[in-house]
Parts: sequence; structure tokens; C-alpha cells
Amino acid sequence: MTDITLLIVDDHPVDRDGLRGMFAAAGSSFRVLGEASAGVEGVELALRLDPDVVLMDLRMPGGGGVDAIAELTRRGARSRVLVLTTYDTDTDTLPAIEAGATGYLLKDAPREELFAAVRSAAEGRTVLSPAVATRLVTAVRTPAPVADTTLSARESEILGLVAKGTANRAIAAELFISEATVKTHLTHIYGKLGVKDRAAAVAAGYDRGILGRT
Repeated sequence: MTDITLLIVDDHPVDRDGLRGMFAAAGSSFRVLGEASAGVEGVELALRLDPDVVLMDLRMPGGGGVDAIAELTRRGARSRVLVLTTYDTDTDTLPAIEAGATGYLLKDAPREELFAAVRSAAEGRTVLSPAVATRLVTAVRTPAPVADTTLSARESEILGLVAKGTANRAIAAELFISEATVKTHLTHIYGKLGVKDRAAAVAAGYDRGILGRT
């Protein structure tokens, strides 16, 4: 059986040494081709050495893992990427999977679980630690929060004055608020109505019945 070739990308020398020693002790099943301490270097080595699996840490100075995974995907690298990290938050797991990682494993995984994950990744099968799998399932099943598009009473009042052609300074004077506050309210109005300027906001206001019907 042909050895599974590996590239280790991790900014901690102790972690890299530990992984290299672990795979060396496993016998002839694995062969580490090289190591990198940052994402950019990892991409260059992966493209040059063409390992079966890249063990990729995520948070590294000099180029993070998610950017490296995305770059390998963009450049059509044959190597499968197995994320091996201490982080399992949504801000880490989801971007890594979306960037093209084949698997996601935590560094506290038992040795045999890591070996099995590497074998699965080399075969193109998705590998996820139980904690990460739970997070992904939750993220998929949880509907995205619905944006609040309802104008407050003050925002409706300001939009009504805008519809009459009232300038920001005049609106501020009439409502006894600062001009900066008027601008802040307008920004919120634009966001809720999905528009970019005063004219479009007024048009949307009439269209939605906020200002009555034209």
C-alpha cells in the first residue's frame, strides 16, 4: 500500500515536531514531505510537493489557514486539506469548510482518530470532529435572523420631512436634534429600505405605504 504523503502547516514548532514524530512512529502508512509555519508558505509548499493531505492550522501570523485553503482551492491543488486546530467556534469552522477544507479536527483528538481522519481525507471523504459536526448542523438548521425593516416613529417622521424637500439642517432645527443625529437616522432608514439616497428612500416610502400612496 502506498504511503499517504503529508504537509504540516502550523506556526508552533512543538506542534509540528509532535505531529512529525507521531506519523513517523505510525510506521510506513504515512510520510511527511515538509513543514510550513504560515499559510502563504504552506500554499507554496503544497503546490510544489503535492502531498495527499495538508494538515492546516488556522490562526497563524504571516497568513492564516482559511486564506491558504481558499488559495489552494482557487489554484486547483490536488491536496486535501484537513484542518487541525484548537478552535471550534463558528467563526473558525464555517469559513474553513466554505473555503474548501475536506475535514476539521481538533488538536486534542486521540492519535488513532487523527490517523483515521487523515486516511479518510486522503480518500476525499469529509471528516469532522463531533463538536464541529454539531456546530455545522446547528448552523444549517437555525434560520438566519430576519432583518428589522420597520421604521421607528422618529425615522418615519424624518422620512416625511425628507419627502417635503426639507434639508438636514432644517430637519434638525424642527425636531430639536443635531444634524449629525439626522444623518444617523437617514443611514438607518436607507438600510431598512434597501436604498442609497434620499430620492430612493422617498420612493420606497411611498411604495411601501409609509408616506401614504402617490
